Amino acid sequence: MSGYHHGDLPRQLLAHAAEMAAEADPESISLRELARRTGVSHSAPVHHFGSRQGLLTALAVEGFAGLHEALSARGDGLSELGVSYVTWALAHPGHYAVMWRPRLLDASDEELDSARRRLWAVLSAAIVEPAPDRGGASAEAYAAFALVHGLAGLWLAGALPRPEEPSELIRQITRRLAGASDRLREQPW
Repeated sequence: MSGYHHGDLPRQLLAHAAEMAAEADPESISLRELARRTGVSHSAPVHHFGSRQGLLTALAVEGFAGLHEALSARGDGLSELGVSYVTWALAHPGHYAVMWRPRLLDASDEELDSARRRLWAVLSAAIVEPAPDRGGASAEAYAAFALVHGLAGLWLAGALPRPEEPSELIRQITRRLAGASDRLREQPW
């Protein structure tokens, strides 16, 4: 069997689900295979998560919380936020793969919605406050998120060669975005 210890089954199931999501497309995760890998009965994952969607939603919530924690503990500045974001994604590929697949998740789950909102608050707060006439998050916040999200996704997919130590490259890339953002603020549309 596995290293399962009583009282820790939900955490064990989530850990194995994260491994499975990192190995293959999260859509291929089955509760039966998860139970087999964890060394528990086929009904155990259903008992704790209800369905595959419930399991993946819990995994996404755990991922959003972990990424939020990593970003909240970062150093100052946009480049450090970018480094924290991408390095967390590279270290947690299973969580990351599930977090950004909304059709696999329960959109009505309040914990998921709250975790997403907390993460976006940290991401968007790293960028200057949006201009009053724009409302909502600034274009710079969306651009910064798209940049680090895209970079993490490209490296995880193997579509771009990943440097052995990516932190300095991430800093250089995010500094360019910050410089472009400063120039945009100087020349309002």
